[in-house]
Amino acid sequence: MDKMWLQYPELHKELEAVLYIMKENTKCKDKKIENSILDLINSGGKMLRPAFTLISSRFGEYNEERARALAAVIEMMHMATLVHDDVIDDSKLRRGQETIQSKYGKDYAVYIGDFLFCVCFKILASNSSLQSIKVDSKSMSRICLGEVEQLNTRFKTQVSVKDYLSRISGKTAELFSLSLYIGAAEAGCSEKVNRLLWNIGHNIGMAFQIIDDVLDYTSAKSYIGKPAASDIKQGIFTIPIIYALLKDKGSLKDIISKDDYSDYDIANIIFLVNELGGIEKSRELAKKYTDKAYKLINKLPENKYKIVLKEVCETLLNRSY
Repeated sequence: MDKMWLQYPELHKELEAVLYIMKENTKCKDKKIENSILDLINSGGKMLRPAFTLISSRFGEYNEERARALAAVIEMMHMATLVHDDVIDDSKLRRGQETIQSKYGKDYAVYIGDFLFCVCFKILASNSSLQSIKVDSKSMSRICLGEVEQLNTRFKTQVSVKDYLSRISGKTAELFSLSLYIGAAEAGCSEKVNRLLWNIGHNIGMAFQIIDDVLDYTSAKSYIGKPAASDIKQGIFTIPIIYALLKDKGSLKDIISKDDYSDYDIANIIFLVNELGGIEKSRELAKKYTDKAYKLINKLPENKYKIVLKEVCETLLNRSY
C-alpha cells in the first residue's frame, strides 16, 4: 500500500481491512489463481479508488462493514481490468513486477480477471442496493467500451483531442467516479451530494490519466513501474502526441506511421513531442481538470474528510511518478 496513507491513520487502518476482505474473498481451490491474485494484492498499488469509496461514505451514515466491502469491490474491479489490459498489451511489467500473463500465461490471466469480476458481484449482492449494482454494471460497460475504443485506434494518427477525452472518460475516469459515488450512495447521502462526488471523481480521473500519459514521455521505468514510452511502442497515441501532431509539419507523422519503432525512433518521437509543445499543452489540460475537481470539492458538506479528499488530490495530481 502506498505510504501516503500513513498520514491518515484511521483511513490507513480501513484500507488494511479492505485488503483483508480481498484476500479472504479470493481464496479458491486453484492455488495458482489464488496465489497470483495474492501477489497482485500485495504488489503495492496506490489503493486510490477504495480510499475514495471510504472517504465518500463518511459524508453519510457510515456503516463500517458495508463501506469496507464496497471499497474491496472497487479495488478488485480495478485489478481485473489491469489483468485483462496486460493480456491485450502483452505487458511484462505491472507496478514494477512481472505481470500475471507473463508469469502464468494469457489463458490463466483471462480466467483470473474473470474470477475477480465474479467475486466483485458476489460481494455486491450482499452489501449494496439493486440500484448500486445497476450503476456498477453500467460503469463496467463504459470501462470496457473505453478499452475497446483504445484498441480500435491503435497506430491511427487521426485521433482527435475529443476522441482521446472520450476514451479516457470510460477507460479511467469512470471508475474514479464510481468509487466516490457508490460510497456516498450506500451511506444514504442525498442525490445532490452523490452527483457532486461523481463529478469530482470524473475530473480527478481525467486529470490523473492525462498526467499518467505525460509521464509515459517524461519518466524513467524505475519511477512509473513500466517501461518508459510503452504506450508509443503499442501504437497508443495519447494526448501529448495528439497535441504535437496538431503543430507537426510532417516529421512526427512520418515516424509514427511506421509499422515498427526502433529505439532511435522512440527517442525522436519523444523529442518532437516536447519540441512541438505536446507535453506543455497536456499539462495545461490536466490542470483544467484538476482545478474543476478542487472547485467541486469546495461545494461538499463540511467535515474532516472533505479536507482529506482535497489533500489526497493535491498529492495525486501533482505527482512525478
